[in-house]
Amino acid sequence: MTITKKRALIAAVILLLLAVALGYSKGWMGTKRLDKNSPKTSVPSGISLASSDVVTAQKISMTQGLPISGTLKATRSAMVKARVAGELLALDVREGDAVAAGQVLARVDNTEYVARQRQAQQQAEAARAQVEVAQRQFDNNNALVNQGFISKTALDTSIANLNGAKATYQAALSALDVASKAVDDCVLKAPLSGLISQRLVQPGERVSPEARIVEIVDLSQLELEATLSSADALSVKVGQAAKLFIETSKQTVTAKVLRINPSTQVGSRSVLVYLGLSAHPLLRHGVFVQGTLGTQQVQAVVVPLESVRSDKTEPYVQTIQNGKVLHVKVAIGLKGEADGKAVMALSELSEGTLVLAPSAGAVRDGTLVTLADQTAGNAAISAKP
Repeated sequence: MTITKKRALIAAVILLLLAVALGYSKGWMGTKRLDKNSPKTSVPSGISLASSDVVTAQKISMTQGLPISGTLKATRSAMVKARVAGELLALDVREGDAVAAGQVLARVDNTEYVARQRQAQQQAEAARAQVEVAQRQFDNNNALVNQGFISKTALDTSIANLNGAKATYQAALSALDVASKAVDDCVLKAPLSGLISQRLVQPGERVSPEARIVEIVDLSQLELEATLSSADALSVKVGQAAKLFIETSKQTVTAKVLRINPSTQVGSRSVLVYLGLSAHPLLRHGVFVQGTLGTQQVQAVVVPLESVRSDKTEPYVQTIQNGKVLHVKVAIGLKGEADGKAVMALSELSEGTLVLAPSAGAVRDGTLVTLADQTAGNAAISAKP
């Protein structure tokens, strides 16, 4: 192949490559022009909402409070313990039994203590006999001294013997009292009225002094020991009310502040507040409760608690403004209850703002909305806290 033919072949290849490149460029420009002329993405299509899907933010009176929690304990409780050592002969009560103050709960074998009581009784009688002998001797010596038959020294001796006999008799009586008390201590009685919460021994066991037998609790008055920070405790006063939720139950009970500890706890610098509760069928000694201690009444604009959504980085509510859904960022506010439903106070909303109810679900920002029922805006939260 000649040089001329080679040059012609190279030129043809170059022209072919240029033609391919030019065609690709035109196609890309056409595609770009086509994309440029294509219609923009349309806004979300409109939706229709029922009256139940919209609520109106309203201003109501709410109780501002502090979160509290703790374990309930009976104000009056007692651990019945053995006072003497011996075999437990009878224990007729079990957990859950009601007992009255002074009721006999258990008996310890008193054979040994009855014998000691009898021994002390006999010693007291012997000492009393010695007092009578010493008294007669003193009377005789006193008469002889007056007649001049014996000296004054003999009379002094008889007085000393009489006083010694009387002291011995008094000691014997004290020993008898101790022995009698030991016999009485063999019978264990309830110190207060209430319910048996623990039975720690069984009949036939040998118990020692201070051994725990049963525990009695009085559920007529319960108490909650709540721990608050020093700053929060400044707004707490005796008589303030708190609403508490019972563990594993939706029922609530009311408690009142009875006492406030005048000193802080070492280390945590927290303050203990004691709240009293009246008897309730669901309340038990040791039940865990939590709730809110109301400190003051405030006016606030509220919406249903579930209307505050958290599926974004910041909490927000879905409002309706100018026929569109507008997402408004909010800060977590005071929680409370209105008309039996949980609500949250939001400072970012004004009274009368339409807000999507929890039943509406998540709606895109900017979605056009129409109300199927024009009275939807009246589906408001009751103003009764």
